[in-house]
Amino acid sequence: MADAGVDVRGMLKLEQLRKRIPTKEIDTVVVGFTDHYGRLMGKRYDAEMFVDSVAEDGAHGCDYLLTTDMEMDPVRGYRFANWELGYGDFHLVPDLATLRLATWLPRSALVLCDVYDTETHEPIDIVPRSILRKQTDAARDMGFRTLAASELEHYLFRTSYAAMSRGAPRDLTPAGWYREDYHLMQGARTEDFHGAVRRHLKESGVPVENSKGEWGSGQHEVNVRYAETLTMADRHVVFKQCMKELADSMGLSVTFMAKIAASEAGSGCHIHFSLWRKKRNAFVGNKRFGPIKCSDEFRWFLGGWIARVPDLMVFYAPTVNSYKRYVDASWAPTRLAWSRDNRTAGFRIVGEGEGLRIECRLPGADCNPYLAFAASLASGLDGIANHTEPPDHFSGDIYAAQDLPRVPYTLAEATERFESSDFAKRAFGDGVVEHYLHFFRSEQRAYDMAVTDWEIQRYFERI
Repeated sequence: MADAGVDVRGMLKLEQLRKRIPTKEIDTVVVGFTDHYGRLMGKRYDAEMFVDSVAEDGAHGCDYLLTTDMEMDPVRGYRFANWELGYGDFHLVPDLATLRLATWLPRSALVLCDVYDTETHEPIDIVPRSILRKQTDAARDMGFRTLAASELEHYLFRTSYAAMSRGAPRDLTPAGWYREDYHLMQGARTEDFHGAVRRHLKESGVPVENSKGEWGSGQHEVNVRYAETLTMADRHVVFKQCMKELADSMGLSVTFMAKIAASEAGSGCHIHFSLWRKKRNAFVGNKRFGPIKCSDEFRWFLGGWIARVPDLMVFYAPTVNSYKRYVDASWAPTRLAWSRDNRTAGFRIVGEGEGLRIECRLPGADCNPYLAFAASLASGLDGIANHTEPPDHFSGDIYAAQDLPRVPYTLAEATERFESSDFAKRAFGDGVVEHYLHFFRSEQRAYDMAVTDWEIQRYFERI
């Protein structure tokens, strides 16, 4: 990976935004932040109001947004916000470094916010972006600049979100009808959508590398350029928002569920990481380690990352559906091991020289990028601090290696491990762990109380 600090098309300075208002190029600024699920929440502001007031003074939102479920119902039991406290406000502080065009929306710009307490004027520690900032600051304190990328897979359907909400999910029409991994003909059939995605992202501050068909029917991947870790998480969020809103406007639907069907491949979010010091890749070195040459920092970062996966699995796989992706011989990793350029491994080592990096294939496409990146960094930095040695290099089919440690089977299992982890409390703080324990347990409880299609098909007649 070379230096990522270059000017990016589509990013705006405040003065550039101001000049586009009288010409009516921009009349709306979307002001947003991500909740626990990674969804963008916020408001749309008149552009003049934004530049005259909101850019400097910020905005406000209801603090219940950090205590809701998927249906936006307030969930009892959170210490941060609840009915007894009256659900007050928090302060949305625009990070003007994220101000960009949103070309898929008419005459619009978009800015992402940090979330501050209205009384202490400090960042709220349970906010996903705050959690990642803490880890990038920790890396900086250790002398490292961190670069990351996330490869995000998805399924595209020729069925609108509205139609899907009215009918059975199994009536969805996939954009492709056979396995299309790298098939250029199948890819051409979705160029009405994916071509538009590439163009809009490129003009909206998210540099695009490529798009391609993936293994499943209608499954695709769009890869965007790597960046500083916080910037990459922001790009990830903008990427998903653009794709969903563009699909909706075209009468299509796109999903980032980790597992859309038992018969189809899951959708992953492969994370690439490298550490840099004085404009050089700190992973590069002359020490022989299995089939590669690397530095001590590389070895210890990898060791820490692998060692802490069970403690922080909830940040890589945050939903009940996430764990249905971990099936042997399905392209999703099921065991904790590392290997050189081996797609059966949870940790795949790729690149040469300055491009040497670690790819973690564990997260699903449903992950919140701020939390997944934070978990990755916290684990790797802990490995460096404690000189954590990774297991030996594994060659061959890791799916067949039944003696290797396996990822958790369910969200409930992963949540229990998160609760008992002293490392999680040290890395993120007791308050953050308590808050997210309640979040994951609430998600599990909602599933446990639901009656599924599987139950009806299995029991309706024959029980």
